[in-house]
Amino acid sequence: MNLKKTWLAGLMLLVTLGCSNMKPVDYVNTAPEFDLFEFFEGEQQAWGVFIDRFGKLRKRFQVTIVGTIENDQLKLDEWFNYDDGTTEQRTWLITRIDKHQYTGSANDIIGTAHGETYGSALQWQYQMDLTIGGSDWRVHFNDWMFLLDQNTMVNKAVVTKLGFKLGEVILFFRKE
Repeated sequence: MNLKKTWLAGLMLLVTLGCSNMKPVDYVNTAPEFDLFEFFEGEQQAWGVFIDRFGKLRKRFQVTIVGTIENDQLKLDEWFNYDDGTTEQRTWLITRIDKHQYTGSANDIIGTAHGETYGSALQWQYQMDLTIGGSDWRVHFNDWMFLLDQNTMVNKAVVTKLGFKLGEVILFFRKE
């Protein structure tokens, strides 16, 4: 690769990485306060879409979530139903580290997920392998969840691979 191409690739990476500088602490004075365990205990319904990097709607889905707290851990059972008829199930085990920090694991998550909450916002980051077009891709999710009221939350996740945006997931959650 010549110097010009290397410089251009580096510049593109810096621009991509520099596009998001939000931090959870920026939301410290927002309300209502987001307590991850409190919101997800019990049953929730969620509705979402995946929009690719070109702005095209690729998938719609509905999720049923049941959260239980056992031994200071939040267990989230999630059942996904996609518009193409496929289904998926995921179980999260989430541990509260302190008032603002969480870690989590799930059957299809690579390593440990990390979360940080302040005010009404939660940032949740993790990696997972997705099958796209018949190939497995290791991707990074950067979720931002915002509690709108005690029973309603919106979630926007940016999905990237090697720092390049593949698309976004937008979800609305309703606690029952």
